[in-house]
Amino acid sequence: MVGITSYGAYIPRYRINRMTIYGSIGFVNQATIMPGEKAVGNYDEDSLTMAVNAGVDCLLGLDRNKIDCLYFATTTAPYRERSNAGIIATALDLKPQIRIADFADSLKSGTVALVAGCDSIAAGSESSVLVCASDCRLGPAGSFQEEMYGDGAASILLGDKNVIASLEGSYSLSYDFVDHWRHEGERFNRIWEDRWVRDEGYGKFITEAIGGLMSKYKINPKDIAKVCYPCMYTRSHATIGKKLGFEPDQLQDHMFTTVGLTGTANPLMLLVAALEDAKPGDKIIVASYGSGSDAMLLEVTPAIKKIKRRKGVKNSLANKKDLTSYEKYVTFKQVLAIDVAGRGEEAVPSSSSILWRDRKKAIALVGTRCKCCGTPQLPPQRICVKPDCGAVDEMEEYRFSDKKGHIFTYTGDNLVFTPDPPELYGVIDFEGGGRSQFNLTDCDLDEIEVAMLTECTFRRKYYDRGVTGYTWKAVPVRV
Repeated sequence: MVGITSYGAYIPRYRINRMTIYGSIGFVNQATIMPGEKAVGNYDEDSLTMAVNAGVDCLLGLDRNKIDCLYFATTTAPYRERSNAGIIATALDLKPQIRIADFADSLKSGTVALVAGCDSIAAGSESSVLVCASDCRLGPAGSFQEEMYGDGAASILLGDKNVIASLEGSYSLSYDFVDHWRHEGERFNRIWEDRWVRDEGYGKFITEAIGGLMSKYKINPKDIAKVCYPCMYTRSHATIGKKLGFEPDQLQDHMFTTVGLTGTANPLMLLVAALEDAKPGDKIIVASYGSGSDAMLLEVTPAIKKIKRRKGVKNSLANKKDLTSYEKYVTFKQVLAIDVAGRGEEAVPSSSSILWRDRKKAIALVGTRCKCCGTPQLPPQRICVKPDCGAVDEMEEYRFSDKKGHIFTYTGDNLVFTPDPPELYGVIDFEGGGRSQFNLTDCDLDEIEVAMLTECTFRRKYYDRGVTGYTWKAVPVRV
């Protein structure tokens, strides 16, 4: 049996109400009023960092050495020539003996990666495949896209053992349909006429894919518990479901008014949301959109009851903070150039050789643990720091990225440059042992307290001569 064995999701903490955007830039296009809010990545987030955080959620409590393959799907990859999937695999502390691949350039690449992963397992080439899908798309200021696009990521672990939702079939379409695009070197997504996208794109491709799947496997709409598909038009989302014969309560919430369109991650995020409420025996259809469509039929197994303690979509939605400033939003997205002062212009040196040698410490947040007394240490050491031990070269690797901790002490720095001042630092005592200093993010100085529970989050650290430096920061645990 091939199917899903675990899932995870990541939605940034910040949300911006679409009326906040409209109130600041709506004079450019007065027809852009849209309901609800959308998720906004912090200034230190991109599609890669969100994919890592979704992967951490998915792999909670699982043996990472058993993963054979990692696929990363996105249309907003930080690198054009460097394996983004390779960075994710390193950050997740996966074994080096794995196959990695980047799926890009189409909004349906997330489901393409899912189907490819299932096919690989069914063929016996792999036994466990991790699929991460994430996007941070930008629209020009005052455009429909600016209000529609939200940031987010989802992660699905595929396998043939302990399956929580088995793959019962799939149906794929491929069309060179030009409705939205972004050329090499462009930051902003372009879009064709609105009715063309709605009527000839979403309205036909998703219907054809799901309809084809149901016909191929002789499925009645009443047999389906939830059907998941993205749509940039809320009314059309309901119309598509009605046309296919589904009742309103069978449609998985589109999340357009709470998160926005999250690109390649969209169908996988909807699938995660459906799995969070699923019961054994439920049949779920998930479909994508972009240069055609992929539709997949899944059946939930009794093993779904064993999935616990995931942040998923529900808890990610609950952990939110309103971003009330449009100017702050465009600053986070580096659309608005701001004064960084002298300290902000100081170049952080990037050394590929140092990054390679320290990849376990810097990217995977792996320290050491004394094999004699069990004391964890970060950064890694040769000599045990425990006074009554002091063992030399008796260390084993110990991963801190999936451990929680508590703030021992903290400070705010108003002198160093940051797009969201002040820069916050904290000394973290990890549960199970280990103490180290971290940057704090997704929080304000006045809400931090000594002993506050924290967890690690993967973020951008700096940019230097085409190199994005990544690191782990600490964030308060709120949900």
